Amino acid sequence: MAAPTVSGRPSPFARGTAGLGMTLVVLYVVVDVVLQSLPPHYSVISDAESNLAVGEFGWVMNLNFVSRAVMTLCVVLVVSRSGAPSALRLVGCVLLGLAGACSAALVFFPTDVNGPGEFGIAPTTETGAVHVAFATTGFLCALTGMLLLAIWMRGAPRFAGVRRAANAFVALAATGLVLLSVSIAWVPSILGLTERVCLAGILGWAFVVCWGARRVSRRGGRPPVP
Repeated sequence: MAAPTVSGRPSPFARGTAGLGMTLVVLYVVVDVVLQSLPPHYSVISDAESNLAVGEFGWVMNLNFVSRAVMTLCVVLVVSRSGAPSALRLVGCVLLGLAGACSAALVFFPTDVNGPGEFGIAPTTETGAVHVAFATTGFLCALTGMLLLAIWMRGAPRFAGVRRAANAFVALAATGLVLLSVSIAWVPSILGLTERVCLAGILGWAFVVCWGARRVSRRGGRPPVP
């Protein structure tokens, strides 16, 4: 991604990449919502999101996993060329990249869906166990990367206007991950809800970061005339 222009306006490539990231976040949410209403009608409260990738329309969710990987790549690209380089930014971007790779890997390792009346995560096949490993690693990498980049963004003027919103989504993702751990251990019947809280934080953070990358920098000179 090219550097911002003298006027403070991000380069066309930067704006396009950030815009694609924002679009993919919206599409991801829409696909998730639509799939909930299609057979076999999984529960938002109790069923893991990965269950949507099993069944007649599972291929759509698999495309969504790939979409999340591309969206993560968009975030990495816009962040990696915004503001001053640092170890925090580098490690944060690497962790986000790993999270995106984990999302794409879910396509090749479908989850084991619980039987009627069963809740929680209990892999019964090697493929299901690998799926859980990738999903868990992806969540942990994404959240750790977000936390590191939240610290780095304190010195990145381009994200000053969205820093509070980004931090709020980091907090939401962290809360969701804690609740997800609690639900897995003690209240598996709400696993789906807690997982989606964590996902809401991750997706919301990606959206506002891309939004910030498209903003005109106030330190780069006068804003361009509309």
